[in-house]
Amino acid sequence: MRKKHIIFLSIAVIFAVAVIWMIWGNTSVGLTSYTILEANLPKEFDGYQIAHVSDLHNSWLWEKALQHLREAKPDIICITGDIVDSNRTDVQRALDFASEAVKIAPCYYVTGNHELRLPADQTNQLWQGLRTLGVIVLFDEEIILEKNGGQIALVGHKMGNEKDVADLSDFDGYRILLSHRPEYFEDYVAGEYEIVLSGHAHGGQARLPLLGGVIAPGQGLFPTYDNGIYTQGCTDMVVNRGVGNSRFPIRFANRPEVILITLQCV
Repeated sequence: MRKKHIIFLSIAVIFAVAVIWMIWGNTSVGLTSYTILEANLPKEFDGYQIAHVSDLHNSWLWEKALQHLREAKPDIICITGDIVDSNRTDVQRALDFASEAVKIAPCYYVTGNHELRLPADQTNQLWQGLRTLGVIVLFDEEIILEKNGGQIALVGHKMGNEKDVADLSDFDGYRILLSHRPEYFEDYVAGEYEIVLSGHAHGGQARLPLLGGVIAPGQGLFPTYDNGIYTQGCTDMVVNRGVGNSRFPIRFANRPEVILITLQCV
C-alpha cells in the first residue's frame, strides 16, 4: 500500500507541475536574445539593437511584451504582422500597444494575413491609427536608417506577393527585410537580404523534443521554419514565435516571445 501511495503521489506531483508549467507557458512572455555577426554591416551600426515583435493577435499579453521592450531599450522596434486577429478584431487594443511602443523606440510595421482579412473600415482605422501614432507602415517600400553617417536599409513587404521581394529595394548596402511569412525563405535568399524578420508560424503551436514545432499555417505538419534563426547564403532569417494565438488558444512548450537582436561587425 505504501508503494502504491508513493507512486500515486509522484504521478500527482508530476501532473501538477506539468499543469503549472503549461499555465506559465501560456500566460507569460519571454525575451529571446540573438547576436548576429555581419561582415558587411557598417561599423556605425555595430551593437545596434532591433526588437522584433510579431503575431500579437489582440492578445492581452501585449502589456507583458511592452515590459520587455521598455527594459531592453532597443534602437528600433519591428512589428511583422498580425497585430490584430480577424476572428476577434480589436483595433483599439492594437493601437494601445502601438501608442506605448512608439514611446520606447521608432516603430516599423508590415502586414500579416489577418490584417488582409479585415473589412475596409477596420483596415482604414488600423492604418490611419498607426500612422497617426508615428508608426512607420512599410507597404512594399524601403526606408534608409542612418547612424553617424552610416546607412542601412529597412525594407517592408506588404504580404501577398512574396516572390517579388527582391524588387522592393535598390539600396546598395546592408538590408533588412520585414516579411510576415517565413515559408518563402528561398525568395528572401534570392533577394540577397542580410536579415529577414518573420512570424506567422507561432512556433509550431506545440513543440516536441527533437521534432520541433508540430503545425504552422502555410507549412502544415512539422514545419521547416517555425522558430529561431535560419541561415542560407548571406541571409539570416529570424522567425518569431509570436505573442498571441489565433485559432488554437493553447500552446505547448512554446512560450510567447519578444526577440532582441544585436548586430555585430566581424
